[in-house]
Amino acid sequence: MTTTLEPAPAPAPKVSKEEQPHFAPAPSRRTGRKLLVVLALWLLAWATLRGKQTLTLANADTTGLHEWFNEVRDKVQLLGQDNWFFHGVLGTIATALDDFVGFLQAHLSSVTPGDYLGWFGVLALAAWVTYTLAGLRSTILVTAVLLYLGIGGLWTDGVDTLIVTLVAVVICLVIGLPLGIAMSRSRRTSAVVTPVLDVMQTMPSFAYLTPISLFFGIGPACATVLTLVYALPPLVRITEHGLNSVAENTIEAGRSLGVTKGQLLRQVQLPMAKRTIVVGINQCTMAALSMATIAALVNGPGLGKPVVSALQTLNVGAASVAGLGIVFIAIMLDRTTTAASERSAPAGQRVAAVGSPGVFGGRTLVLEKLPRWATEETGRGEVGKRLTPGGRRLVLGALLVPALLAAFYSTRYLQLSQFPDLSGVPVIGELTAGPLGGHINDLTDAVVNAISGVTNGFKDLITLVLLNPLQSLMSDLPWWVMALVLLAVAFLLGGWRPTAITAVCEAVILGTGLWNDAMVTLTMTLVATLLVMLIAMVLGVAMGRGRRTDTAIRPFLDGFQTIPAFVYLVPALALFAASRFTAIMAAVAYAVPIATKLVADGVRGVAAPTVEAARSTGITRWQMISKVQLPMARESLVLATNQGLLYVLSMVVIGGMVGGGSLGYLIVQGFVQGQLFGKGLAAGIAITALGIMLDRIARYAAARYGR
Repeated sequence: MTTTLEPAPAPAPKVSKEEQPHFAPAPSRRTGRKLLVVLALWLLAWATLRGKQTLTLANADTTGLHEWFNEVRDKVQLLGQDNWFFHGVLGTIATALDDFVGFLQAHLSSVTPGDYLGWFGVLALAAWVTYTLAGLRSTILVTAVLLYLGIGGLWTDGVDTLIVTLVAVVICLVIGLPLGIAMSRSRRTSAVVTPVLDVMQTMPSFAYLTPISLFFGIGPACATVLTLVYALPPLVRITEHGLNSVAENTIEAGRSLGVTKGQLLRQVQLPMAKRTIVVGINQCTMAALSMATIAALVNGPGLGKPVVSALQTLNVGAASVAGLGIVFIAIMLDRTTTAASERSAPAGQRVAAVGSPGVFGGRTLVLEKLPRWATEETGRGEVGKRLTPGGRRLVLGALLVPALLAAFYSTRYLQLSQFPDLSGVPVIGELTAGPLGGHINDLTDAVVNAISGVTNGFKDLITLVLLNPLQSLMSDLPWWVMALVLLAVAFLLGGWRPTAITAVCEAVILGTGLWNDAMVTLTMTLVATLLVMLIAMVLGVAMGRGRRTDTAIRPFLDGFQTIPAFVYLVPALALFAASRFTAIMAAVAYAVPIATKLVADGVRGVAAPTVEAARSTGITRWQMISKVQLPMARESLVLATNQGLLYVLSMVVIGGMVGGGSLGYLIVQGFVQGQLFGKGLAAGIAITALGIMLDRIARYAAARYGR
């Protein structure tokens, strides 16, 4: 128990053994020694057995499993027209999705005049809907983003991206909300569905591509299903969490009134959990946008196509123009759904938030000034005002008239249906050869030339000192030695359960015939995770110890988290050219925000009495960080490592498009070369097994040492 500290030289407060952070628990020290023994044996095996039984498979070579996958694909394509499941069920779903997405494309993103909405009509109606749901600020943001797409020559691709994203989100709502409700009301349902959601979230996004394209072909239907599968888990989980978080006394009060289960759900639980569910919709939307861009690899419509084309030709300018469009759409959707969730709160809550920072995710709501006839006073002493129901309907109805007129005229006049070419430079294939892309290329060349010494030096240092030695340790050893090393690490960090899971995952990877490629991917993942945690520790400690630092850095982290993973390849390619190091740096940029936030929250969460007790002993700042705050925040550190590891793995695989090689490259090759389809599918299975193995080891380690 701590005592009150006096300003005078008072005796140091007494801190219980449980509160003392200066000494790591004994099991951690024993585990560290055992890990050192494993490392020593590992190095000895490398020195004596290097280059033997590595199971290396050339890129053009295949195994019996790969050929069998090719045969299955051929049978599906040959017999699919006569099979009730492939043709009757999956074929019907694919056709319906293709037709619906095609219908929306023809009426929203087409560039020829006709009975559809031109750009001016789409812009006007989007602004009206946004104002209705999210307010004036979001309306300005949506208008600016859509205008950027038009001016940048990205109107069709940008609207197509929104179409695929929103169609997938709507389907997610139809499936995810009832499923989340069912899981919150039934433990059995939750127990059955949760492992499926775990696998869906653990599986890197690239692993979805090959199997789903086999069953749905390539095109809009496949892109929509891919996006749906990737975006569904967060919505289901957050919906279940929101309903389970409703206070028990509130539920009991409802039951005491004699309401039925359906009435309790509709009148009590859903209204109380509405804000949380809207957050789930926000996360679902962002996940859908991230996957909708990657779906360009299966001929999905949208901005992913120009990015992929530009990356393949190393055209950083064209990739940046399209990439900025994706970033702006992500920011637009994030801010709009967030604002809609804030406005969906009850009136009393909204008014209470005026002038009260920290409410609703740290944002201060500022309600628009409205005419006296359209407002009413909100209560005693409140300075905010809100629309009366009648006044709101009147304002929205008045604004709807010009929006409908704009939509009508956009179907009649070419200038209002096809976005004018303001650049005077034609669109070449999938790439926009506009002045912005040229300026970005010029700027990129200037920056790269100016800092090439630094970037190349850093790249060479990490490659020679860390990447090459670790890759040699992991991929040049006999496969059975590396398998034993992974089993030993899993056992020491997590116990028997992750060891058993690791053994199963290793067997799966061996079965795919891609053990060596999996070890190369694992090497890149571990190196990137190490860099992520080094950066996260520095930034997170600074944020956790200083409110001003946190205020300055956190908005950048929020912005980086909004950017879809695909876009990180563009700046990494510009700085480091096409190589495996490019994939590593893109993965680092993608994973740093989440890891940094977790470290910062852990450092900030150290009990104030513990910090004061340590400070009273006269320790230095570095001792405070290394002996008090970081040891006490070990749970957050382990969790940050876990999340950083999974984020890195998903991004390292995507990095196969820019020279990352290994499993990600094999998946891409599976789409490009028909004879490598089976190998690409096997690579997706190996990635999934690798992700599950790393996730389970990290989870059990977090549970064991995070206490």
